[in-house]
Amino acid sequence: MPEIKLDRSISYLEGTQRVYDEATTLENTKDEIKKIGVTRIADITNLDRLGIPIFSAIRPSAARGAISIYSGKGSTEQRARISAIMESFERCLAERPGLNANIKSEISAPTLVESYVRAIESCTVLDPATLLLPQPYLPQSLLEWVGTYDLMNNEEVFVSSNSVYHPYDSPGQCQKLFLSNTNGLASGNVIEEAILHGMLEVIERDAISIAQYSRNLGKEIVLTEKDGYLYELASKFKDAGIELKIWLVPSDTGIPTVIAVTDDVKLKDPALLVMGAGSHLKPEIAVARAITEAAQSRVVQIQGAREDTDREGFIRSVGYDRMKRLNRFWFEDGEKISLSEVQDLSRKSPAENIDVILEKLKGLAERVLVVDLSREEIKVPVVRVIIPGLELFTIDRDRKGKRIGSQRKKEFSRNKNEKPWKRR
Repeated sequence: MPEIKLDRSISYLEGTQRVYDEATTLENTKDEIKKIGVTRIADITNLDRLGIPIFSAIRPSAARGAISIYSGKGSTEQRARISAIMESFERCLAERPGLNANIKSEISAPTLVESYVRAIESCTVLDPATLLLPQPYLPQSLLEWVGTYDLMNNEEVFVSSNSVYHPYDSPGQCQKLFLSNTNGLASGNVIEEAILHGMLEVIERDAISIAQYSRNLGKEIVLTEKDGYLYELASKFKDAGIELKIWLVPSDTGIPTVIAVTDDVKLKDPALLVMGAGSHLKPEIAVARAITEAAQSRVVQIQGAREDTDREGFIRSVGYDRMKRLNRFWFEDGEKISLSEVQDLSRKSPAENIDVILEKLKGLAERVLVVDLSREEIKVPVVRVIIPGLELFTIDRDRKGKRIGSQRKKEFSRNKNEKPWKRR
């Protein structure tokens, strides 16, 4: 794949982590959104009593195996609308050519169909085993490959197409390695912004996976009036009778990752025991993403329209009391810290922020791979970021790596009146 050169002349607007203001982003995407088959953008905030802005985008032409309703969240209506729009671009451009009903052109990256043992003879190829496979693969079997650019080593590397496209079904006699997902799929006003967002999502899922598996949630962030709009967002939960806990989860990357968990103690609906998460170099943004994503998770469950919300029936069959008990570690009291105690690592441009992350990943990851999924006819950059070795447990429990395997699960004291579940 051609070298991805970061444009270091692009800087953020003063006092923000945005290249363009929100009005400009909406204007730039106004005509582009029609090209990818989005027929409607709806404000679904009022489905919930919280009042935190949530929008949805509907794309009936989504490929088979993909969802057609996308959600967006934000602290303002504009931000929530942009969030839903940008997810639409990500989902559409991640569909492989031939399955995409709206985009006919190919991505610019080179492709290859070959076995791993043959491909390594002529190309730099990522060993699929580094992608945390659910079962071993046959190095002699045919695989489909896509060229990526490795930001850490500045070279072209071929990676399994299974980790690039979503949805993914292997063509012909090629082997399928795992269920595809959207981890590391990101868009932006510029490609540097998209790459940064993709890197942060992979890091976020890694940190959540380890925290969830180990049950070590780190420290509890307590917001005060000094935290401005974040305190106001958190207060909406309290005023609605919804318990909210905000955790700064431990991560060896050192990049702030926050999980917000909620319990609707009024409704006692097990499907509304939900969470949201966010990673960002600026702690304030990580907290905002986590809180608004928790609000989005509530609305998605209430709406029940997305194709990936089939957990609802199972969760409700388990019941509120048992689900709360199984997930009680999310709601334990933890060591309290203030937001001001979390170090701000952010810089003044997307390229500088990418530099910080690459430096933080040294010793943890050998490669940071980027596939440019953008198309000439769509003026919104979309990328897939793949960081081999980072954990995926939170989205695919069959894929566990060495870092999660080294974790010791934290034990919690059992209520003396609680009867343990017996194994048959």
